[in-house]
Amino acid sequence: MIGKLDQALHFHQTVLSLRAQRQQMLASNIANADTPNYKARDIDFNSALKQALGQGSQASQAVQPAPMAKTAAAHLGGTNLHLSSGGAALMYRTVQQGSVDGNTVDMDVERNQFADNALRYEAGITLMGAQIKGLLTAIQGQ
Repeated sequence: MIGKLDQALHFHQTVLSLRAQRQQMLASNIANADTPNYKARDIDFNSALKQALGQGSQASQAVQPAPMAKTAAAHLGGTNLHLSSGGAALMYRTVQQGSVDGNTVDMDVERNQFADNALRYEAGITLMGAQIKGLLTAIQGQ
C-alpha cells in the first residue's frame, strides 16, 4: 500500500524538489548581483524533469545540490559548467546586456524568473494537496 502511495506522489515530489533547487539557484543569482565576474546560472527545468523522472528505480532519491569542484589547481573551490545537479545540467544565462565588471546577472530577468518559479512551486503544492485529499477520500471510502 505504501509503495502505491509513493508511486502516486512521486511526480509531484520530483517537481517540487527541482523547483526548490531552481529557487535556490535564482536566489543565489540575485544575491550575487553585485559580485564582479559572477555568471548567472539556471537549469533547463523541462529536460531536468524528464531526466529525473526517467531514473525510474531511483524514485525515492531526492534531488541533491551540486557539489563544489575545483576549476583550476589554484582555486579553493568553485563551480564548473560541466557540473551536474540532480540530473539537471547547470547552464549559464545568456547575457542580454553586458556589464563592465563581468557580472551577467540581469535583476529584471532574475526577479521575473524567481517570481514565476515561486508561483509554479505554490501551484505544485496545491495540486499535490488535492491529490492527497483525493487519495484520502478513496481510502476512507467517503
